[in-house]
Amino acid sequence: QVQLVESGGGLVQAGGSLRLSCAASGRIFGINVMGWYRQAPGKQRELVANINTNGRTNYADSVKGRFTISRDNAKNTLYLQMNSLKPEDTGVYYCNVDLVIWGQGTQVTVSS
Repeated sequence: QVQLVESGGGLVQAGGSLRLSCAASGRIFGINVMGWYRQAPGKQRELVANINTNGRTNYADSVKGRFTISRDNAKNTLYLQMNSLKPEDTGVYYCNVDLVIWGQGTQVTVSS
Protein backbone atom coordinates (compact mmCIF):
# COMPACT_ATOMS: atom_id res chain seq x y z
CA GLN A 1 0.00 0.00 0.00
CA VAL A 2 1.22 3.48 -0.87
CA GLN A 3 1.74 5.73 2.12
CA LEU A 4 2.21 9.48 2.14
CA VAL A 5 4.06 11.58 4.68
CA GLU A 6 3.82 15.37 4.51
CA SER A 7 6.27 17.82 5.98
CA GLY A 8 7.26 21.46 5.72
CA GLY A 9 4.33 23.19 7.33
CA GLY A 10 4.78 25.88 9.91
CA LEU A 11 4.07 29.42 10.99
CA VAL A 12 5.02 32.23 8.64
CA GLN A 13 4.33 35.91 8.27
CA ALA A 14 2.14 37.16 5.44
CA GLY A 15 4.24 37.52 2.32
CA GLY A 16 6.54 34.71 3.32
CA SER A 17 7.16 31.34 1.74
CA LEU A 18 7.02 27.67 2.61
CA ARG A 19 7.74 24.50 0.71
CA LEU A 20 5.69 21.44 1.52
CA SER A 21 6.93 17.96 0.77
CA CYS A 22 5.05 14.70 0.40
CA ALA A 23 7.17 11.58 0.48
CA ALA A 24 5.45 8.59 -1.09
CA SER A 25 6.26 4.96 -0.57
CA GLY A 26 6.54 2.81 -3.65
CA ARG A 27 6.82 4.10 -7.20
CA ILE A 28 3.67 6.05 -7.97
CA PHE A 29 4.85 8.99 -10.03
CA GLY A 30 4.05 8.60 -13.70
CA ILE A 31 1.04 6.39 -13.12
CA ASN A 32 -1.06 8.40 -10.68
CA VAL A 33 -2.39 11.90 -10.26
CA MET A 34 -1.14 13.54 -7.09
CA GLY A 35 -2.36 16.69 -5.50
CA TRP A 36 -2.52 19.02 -2.57
CA TYR A 37 -5.72 19.92 -0.77
CA ARG A 38 -6.20 22.20 2.18
CA GLN A 39 -8.81 22.70 4.84
CA ALA A 40 -9.17 25.97 6.67
CA PRO A 41 -10.84 26.12 10.08
CA GLY A 42 -14.60 25.82 9.70
CA LYS A 43 -14.39 25.26 5.94
CA GLN A 44 -14.54 22.30 3.58
CA ARG A 45 -11.44 20.72 2.14
CA GLU A 46 -10.56 22.24 -1.22
CA LEU A 47 -8.19 21.58 -4.09
CA VAL A 48 -5.00 23.61 -4.06
CA ALA A 49 -3.17 22.01 -6.98
CA ASN A 50 -2.60 18.69 -8.67
CA ILE A 51 -0.25 17.20 -11.21
CA ASN A 52 -0.91 14.34 -13.60
CA THR A 53 1.30 11.63 -15.06
CA ASN A 54 2.50 13.90 -17.84
CA GLY A 55 3.36 16.78 -15.55
CA ARG A 56 0.27 18.80 -16.37
CA THR A 57 -0.74 20.98 -13.46
CA ASN A 58 -3.96 22.48 -12.18
CA TYR A 59 -4.29 25.22 -9.60
CA ALA A 60 -7.06 26.77 -7.64
CA ASP A 61 -7.65 30.31 -8.84
CA SER A 62 -6.79 31.62 -5.41
CA VAL A 63 -3.22 30.32 -5.59
CA LYS A 64 -2.33 30.78 -9.26
CA GLY A 65 0.86 32.73 -9.65
CA ARG A 66 1.86 32.13 -6.04
CA PHE A 67 2.03 28.35 -5.62
CA THR A 68 3.89 25.79 -7.70
CA ILE A 69 3.33 22.06 -7.59
CA SER A 70 6.12 19.78 -8.74
CA ARG A 71 7.42 16.27 -8.40
CA ASP A 72 10.75 14.55 -8.23
CA ASN A 73 10.41 11.06 -9.62
CA ALA A 74 13.85 9.98 -8.47
CA LYS A 75 13.00 10.90 -4.89
CA ASN A 76 9.37 9.81 -5.20
CA THR A 77 8.34 13.09 -3.66
CA LEU A 78 5.70 15.71 -4.36
CA TYR A 79 6.28 19.36 -3.52
CA LEU A 80 4.26 22.51 -3.12
CA GLN A 81 6.21 25.75 -3.21
CA MET A 82 4.11 28.47 -1.64
CA ASN A 83 5.14 32.09 -2.10
CA SER A 84 3.51 35.38 -1.17
CA LEU A 85 1.49 33.63 1.49
CA LYS A 86 -1.69 35.24 2.75
CA PRO A 87 -3.61 34.70 5.98
CA GLU A 88 -6.37 33.02 3.98
CA ASP A 89 -3.87 30.31 3.01
CA THR A 90 -3.95 29.10 6.60
CA GLY A 91 -5.11 25.54 7.00
CA VAL A 92 -4.11 21.92 7.08
CA TYR A 93 -2.55 20.82 3.81
CA TYR A 94 -3.01 17.24 2.64
CA CYS A 95 -1.21 15.29 -0.03
CA ASN A 96 -3.18 12.70 -1.98
CA VAL A 97 -2.97 10.13 -4.73
CA ASP A 98 -5.98 9.87 -7.03
CA LEU A 99 -8.14 11.31 -4.25
CA VAL A 100 -7.95 7.92 -2.56
CA ILE A 101 -4.74 7.80 -0.55
CA TRP A 102 -4.17 10.70 1.81
CA GLY A 103 -1.40 11.86 4.04
CA GLN A 104 -1.87 12.94 7.62
CA GLY A 105 -1.72 16.62 6.80
CA THR A 106 0.63 19.42 7.78
CA GLN A 107 -0.43 22.69 9.37
CA VAL A 108 0.27 25.96 7.62
CA THR A 109 -0.41 29.13 9.56
CA VAL A 110 0.06 32.56 8.01
CA SER A 111 -0.05 35.51 10.37
CA SER A 112 -1.30 38.95 9.37
